[in-house]
Amino acid sequence: MTRRSLVIVPAEAADKIRASAGAWGTLGMVRAPSDDLFVITAYQAGKSGAVLPVRTASGQERHRRVEEGAYEASWHRADAVTHWAHYSLSARPDHCMPLEQFRRLIPTAPHPHNDAVLVLTHAPGVTDNPDLDRLPEFAAWRVTREGAEPFDLAVEPRAYGLGQLVGHWPVEALSARAVLVVGVGSIGGEVASSLAGYGVGQLDLLDPDRLLWHNTVRHVLGEGDIGRFKTDALRDMLTTRWPSLDARSHVKDVVRDADHVRLLLQEVDAVVCAADGIAPRRVVSHLARRAGRDAILTSVLEDGAFGEVLRLRRAPDEGCLLCRRADLYGTGRMDPERALERGYGDGDPHRPMTAVGPDLHLMGDLAAKVTVASLLQRQGHNEQRLPGEQAIVALRPQPGFEAPFDLGRAGQVQWHPATPPRPDCITCSTP
Repeated sequence: MTRRSLVIVPAEAADKIRASAGAWGTLGMVRAPSDDLFVITAYQAGKSGAVLPVRTASGQERHRRVEEGAYEASWHRADAVTHWAHYSLSARPDHCMPLEQFRRLIPTAPHPHNDAVLVLTHAPGVTDNPDLDRLPEFAAWRVTREGAEPFDLAVEPRAYGLGQLVGHWPVEALSARAVLVVGVGSIGGEVASSLAGYGVGQLDLLDPDRLLWHNTVRHVLGEGDIGRFKTDALRDMLTTRWPSLDARSHVKDVVRDADHVRLLLQEVDAVVCAADGIAPRRVVSHLARRAGRDAILTSVLEDGAFGEVLRLRRAPDEGCLLCRRADLYGTGRMDPERALERGYGDGDPHRPMTAVGPDLHLMGDLAAKVTVASLLQRQGHNEQRLPGEQAIVALRPQPGFEAPFDLGRAGQVQWHPATPPRPDCITCSTP
């Protein structure tokens, strides 16, 4: 497919065209040659109106600095017939409307003579007629002596991002929720990124480590952040991507700084633990239970063979992490907590890389989904009920493991129910 040029119409320019009492005017543009992109930067009504700068479209600020000279286009009022012709021609590459026919439809359009001119047309009536929903409100044309052909155009909407999902996804409900993410490594970084995409309004990111070279093969952060604390770099990345997000960095260790975590848990609605090792998971399980918060624990096991997401809810008939593991201890079956101590490699000759980034991201995304489902179900969204409290995912399954890790096919997922608290459990007992 041939690369095609594109003209970007900022929201302010579109609003000025809509509001104009006139039938035509001119537009100033800059061009980004590397992207074959034109960006409208100025607006004028008619021939003698004031030339007004327009606010650059979001994400296009860099093109204000493009030194490619000034370009000019014109805008004209049109009817639905014109935009129906544009719609039809867009599906027929290498076809154009004869110049005479185009100028009959748009009599104010300039004659191209021996050059090519860019013409934007605005058909206000199409937005009010549901039968014309396929037709664009704005259209662009490249006009030459041979005729007028469609030119790609994108109009910046007033509402985009998560705002586009209002009415289709509980954006407002999630924007009022806060989640603590403990451990923002390869899995935790993806957890945070996914939670932000779901619309969670506040993320507290807790991790003591810096991003180093061996992390980048699997992390959502890249080489440009090497040497930075993971929580700082991830906060900056997420708030750039999601400007309404309140992301907070805590360069803390969940075990050594348990008092800080205890205070944080009073300010959030749920906690996700993606930290490696037995101690961080036990601390999160204990503190979350005492704080009355749901805890979601996620990890990969056995050198990346299996992934697990474990939900620990604040329910009297559901036990904490140690209660859930009790039936595995001493039976000869795999102890997931001890397996976590071995990790899945950091590139050192004694700890080679074993788990691939996309598998870790898959577990991070699933943990985020479980977290969001838990938040929404507590607010009455019963369609978010989960099939169980423990999900085991086969990533690179291996034979010889007993239940619940006896999965035989890659991508296979099994859900298991919670187990009740042990009578002598300190965590689950009433404080």
